This record gives sequence, structure tokens and C-alpha cells, in this order.
Amino acid sequence: MPVSVRAPWPPPNSGPAGPGAPRCPGSGSTTVPWRRRSAASGCCGWTGGRRSPSHPCRGSGARPTAGCAPTPTTRTTAPGCSTRWACPRTPRPRPWPPCSPDAPPSAPRRRSTPPGGLAVALRTPREWRATEQAALVAARPLVERATLGAAPVRALPPLDTAAAPLLPAAGVRVLDLTRVLAGPVATRTLALLGADVLRLDAPWLPELPDQHADTGLGKRSATLDLAARPDAFEELLAGADVVVTGYRPGALDRFGLSPEALAERHPALVVAQVSAWGAYGPWGGRRGFDSLVQAATGIAVTEGSAQEPGALPAQALDHGTGYLLAAAVLRALTERSRDGAGRAVRLALARTAHWLTDGMPYDAGPEAAGTPRADDVAHVPQNAWLTEADGPLGRLRYALSPVNFAGGPADWARPPTPWGSDRAAWA
Repeated sequence: MPVSVRAPWPPPNSGPAGPGAPRCPGSGSTTVPWRRRSAASGCCGWTGGRRSPSHPCRGSGARPTAGCAPTPTTRTTAPGCSTRWACPRTPRPRPWPPCSPDAPPSAPRRRSTPPGGLAVALRTPREWRATEQAALVAARPLVERATLGAAPVRALPPLDTAAAPLLPAAGVRVLDLTRVLAGPVATRTLALLGADVLRLDAPWLPELPDQHADTGLGKRSATLDLAARPDAFEELLAGADVVVTGYRPGALDRFGLSPEALAERHPALVVAQVSAWGAYGPWGGRRGFDSLVQAATGIAVTEGSAQEPGALPAQALDHGTGYLLAAAVLRALTERSRDGAGRAVRLALARTAHWLTDGMPYDAGPEAAGTPRADDVAHVPQNAWLTEADGPLGRLRYALSPVNFAGGPADWARPPTPWGSDRAAWA
């Protein structure tokens, strides 16, 4: 659930377009409507058009500009071809590639976004299972695990079972190199359980304010140019117990952040990675996010129809994968405490999607799959899972963590700090 931010936070729609201007799709909303692209012709069908809220205009082909207003440009050569969005003061996106009305449904689809944009073709569950990537995803374990090198492990404080609250990750240092949304959920969960989580971002890649406030609970936030300050980054790695990355597979390898490269320099590290499609197969090098995975794997059709795609409540793949990743890190730390060996753990949104839908009659639609309707779900008062707290960002109203156990923490120990306001150093 997004946080509700009160003063002194800047007005959410302020920026180059002026206060009160309409916001670009994705600049704070995960419910931008799906966009149809030549569905009448059958050649391009639907593409996943909900935008990830990592920054304004993501996937539009335009350079992100905070607070920018949407400017529609429409291609009209075929019925139903998409509306594009551009941000003011940015290069105009390229027009959609033409699609032939005569192309059969099985014909290869033309690229539906310009370079830098993200889109996938909408598939039914059966169509997804027929792809090579789906077969590879299904053959992998839900959590991929590997043992790295062994080395003396930094001593952690003993767990005080008499302390209140009980913090199983107390003293663990987590270097958070993730962005929206599964990775930040994982590291936010580790922070809830007592870990010292330092979120690092490139100075030129700010997070959306609401997104940062929501996923920054319990963490510190710093910026660091890994290419310009490799020594400072290496010092952080040397003091870390866990490194969590959430970028496209291989994107950070040039900084020596592959599990193998990290194991050579810091063999006792726990390296946790999350991606959209997995680090293997023909889709292994692709970027992606929750909404696109739902569209590609058939969930969007199941939750709606091929004519009107739907979506799971919230970003369920992101959140579910994030909690699984946090659990995998805790298990890896427990195993490391016994043998001194580092561990690598990997999860993928597509694999979580397979786990959630495997064995269910999803091809027949949501009714056959037993999807509960709103009227069938017991009403829970909204305030039962909400709380408020004051902090550097003002007074925040936010959802409590679903992680709950006897004696455990009921809330995060610290509110989020302004993005990039902390030192890139361990506490």
C-alpha cells in the first residue's frame, strides 16, 4: 500500500510542468490503464501498458523528468494503435512501428516500444507455457541457491531471546542495490528484523518520493557513483554481510558484482539477486517488472480477459518475491554461521508467478481458478494494518509489515530518511 505523505513533503505534482499539472503515467500510480495496440488487426494484440512507478515516464522512450505532464501523440494508420506519452523538454519518442493488418496472430510481433522502453505481448497461460522461457522457469527451483567460498565471518552479536522485540537479523549489514519493487521489499523486511540496511543509488537515479518513503522504512539512503569511487564501494563491501541486487541480470557485472566475482574478493558474503525473468534462457538478459510479468505469463488474462486484461491486487509478484528473498537471505545467514561459507540466492518474478499458478485451472478464467471476489472476502477494517509516525519526511501514514511472529517487532525502528541524505558508510 502506498504511503500517505503530509507536509513538509513537496507537492506531488510540482515540477517542470507546474503545480497541479497532470502527471506522467507511472509517476506515483501503478494503475495506469492498459493500452491497446492494433487489437483489431490481430497482429500486435495487447501489450502490458501499466507502467512501473520507478520514475516518471518509464518505458515511454523519453528521458525521465520529475513532475512532468503527459503529452499524448497518436499514430492513426491502424485502428486501435497506441497512444504514446512524452514529457515536456524531452526528445519526442519515435512513432510506433507499423503492423500489418494481414499478419496472422502467430506472426512475429514488431517492436512495440522504442529503445529504452519496456513492453511484452499479452499471452494466455497456455501461450506462455509454450515458450522456451516458461519451460526453463518451471524447471528451476523457486529459490535458487549456491554455496560460494569460505572465509572468516564477521562476528555478529548473539541473539538475545529475552530482548523485546526479538530481532533475528540484528547486527547484520545489508548493502541494498535494488530498485522498484521486489528488492526494496526484501531489504525493508530485513531492516524490520534488525539489519543495518544501507540503500545505495546512483546520484543521477532518484527514486520517486512516495516509492522511496514506502520502501525506505528502517533503512538509510545514500548515493555513490560506483565507477568514480570504486575504493569507497569496496570498503562498503568489505564490511557487509549481505549484498542484494535487483537490476537486470549482468547489468552490474562491470562493477565486479556477479556472485562469482564477489566470492573471489569477499568469499563469506551472502549475495541475493532478484530479476524479472531469471538469469537464463532467451529472456535472461531482459529487463522487466511485475505488470509485464503478469501480462506475459497469462495472469493478466486470467484476472480479466484477452479483450480486457486485468491484474492481481497490488504488485503481488513483487511483494511475494520480496518476502521470499528476505527469507532466503535469513536462511543463508544461518547456514553461513555454521560453515563460514558465503551463499548466493536468486529469485525471479516469473518463477514466483509459476509457483502461484501451477496446478490451477487458469486457462478457464478466474471463476474456474477459484479466485475470490471482493464480496467473498471478509471485511478487515482499513486501520487494522495502518499506522502513523513522524520523521524527517513529515508525518507518514503507512501499512505495517505482514511479517509477524510472537515477540517480533510490530513496526520499523526508524522512519525513512530523505533520498540520498545519509553517508555511504556503515553505522
